[in-house]
Amino acid sequence: MYSQQPLKQFGKLFLLLSAFSMAGCASGPDIRSDYDRGANFGAYTTYNFVEGAGPNNDGYQSLFTQFVIEAVTIEMENRGYAKSDNPDLLVNFGARLDERVNVTTSPAMMGGYYGYRGGPYRYGGWSGYGYATETNVSQYTEGTFNIDIIDRRRRQLVWEAVGIGRITDRQRQNLEETIKNGVPLYFLNYPFVAGNPNPVAQD
Repeated sequence: MYSQQPLKQFGKLFLLLSAFSMAGCASGPDIRSDYDRGANFGAYTTYNFVEGAGPNNDGYQSLFTQFVIEAVTIEMENRGYAKSDNPDLLVNFGARLDERVNVTTSPAMMGGYYGYRGGPYRYGGWSGYGYATETNVSQYTEGTFNIDIIDRRRRQLVWEAVGIGRITDRQRQNLEETIKNGVPLYFLNYPFVAGNPNPVAQD
């Protein structure tokens, strides 16, 4: 890794580690991406990771960071990029958890039936008590994960993908497998291979 920090411990980052598990949702995360049309992607053949890549703030590398580095390495090398100490491209990534509140309302009709049901004529209706609403409030955790690819010499971002999705307790399980399955979803939006200046079709 490009100036990789040593692994020490990961305890208090556990919740942050699971931010990426949105990629394991049945419907998948909402992923948006874009790239720099002015960048010469044909000139890029090597890569590495920025110093301290990932959401680390305490001087050590979390399990989350290790798993993402492994998954991104596979994706970059599948596209022909070679890891180098003097890379053309630098890769960074981040994750964030936010607590959200969802408020929904639904109509609840109030009142009673009135009317005469006897004889040859019938009439009736709903009494004028009016309408009310029911309000339901629920809380959930939303995860945001991003991958950035940077032109090292120009120090400029050339590609970014950002995914947002809802996190559940079930999706926090088996983090390593979730990341291995999730990172390729982001790279489906990366349309280049090493040494080719033109976007290529994805399989």
